[in-house]
Amino acid sequence: MEAAPPGPGSSGDATHRRLREDIIFGRLAPGARLRLERLRDDYAVSVATLREVMSRLAAEGLILFEAQKGFEVAPISIEDLREISDMRALLECHAIGPSFAAGDLEWEAGVVAAHHKLSRLEARMMADEPGITATWKRYDREFHLALIAACGSTELLDTHQRIFDRFQRYQILLVMFRGEAAKREHDALLAAALARDTDAACATLRRHIGACIEHTINHGLIETTGAA
Repeated sequence: MEAAPPGPGSSGDATHRRLREDIIFGRLAPGARLRLERLRDDYAVSVATLREVMSRLAAEGLILFEAQKGFEVAPISIEDLREISDMRALLECHAIGPSFAAGDLEWEAGVVAAHHKLSRLEARMMADEPGITATWKRYDREFHLALIAACGSTELLDTHQRIFDRFQRYQILLVMFRGEAAKREHDALLAAALARDTDAACATLRRHIGACIEHTINHGLIETTGAA
């Protein structure tokens, strides 16, 4: 799987995006040691820049630091997944109400377009098409962000995005795809958005997120990754 090319900005910003993506998409495995000398060569930046990037990623909960051991990719666990899932549901449901209330025709068109792309990728996932996991998760993210895009709070959107990315890391690492059930939930979220039905959307969303935890436990997915 290829990393996305870095966008504009400083070398620190570009390195932050690359490292962040490599952690979320599992190219840097949970628990992996992050040795600055090796990363300096891999990412072609200075150790000073890497230390700055590591501090940012630690604040986002994607890496850990211990004084005697250095940096490592944050491990995964069912307890951590539960905590992230609860926070995601709280933030997303909090944003849905004002977004549904303020959403105009352009917002509505964005939601419909995002759902269309996700629905197409879900059909391809159910057909066991190889090599599309990253695209599927990108479209899943786009749809959920489209639902809350009109909430009017940049701080809420930024906080939700950080939590969503940590949740998405689990989905990618564990290939947490629930097939037709997840597709039906996304369809229900679309219908609720078009009807501006906040209660129905939040109920579906909580069920949607909670089912990911049940799926993980029932299929023993965390154990198969070797995580504690």
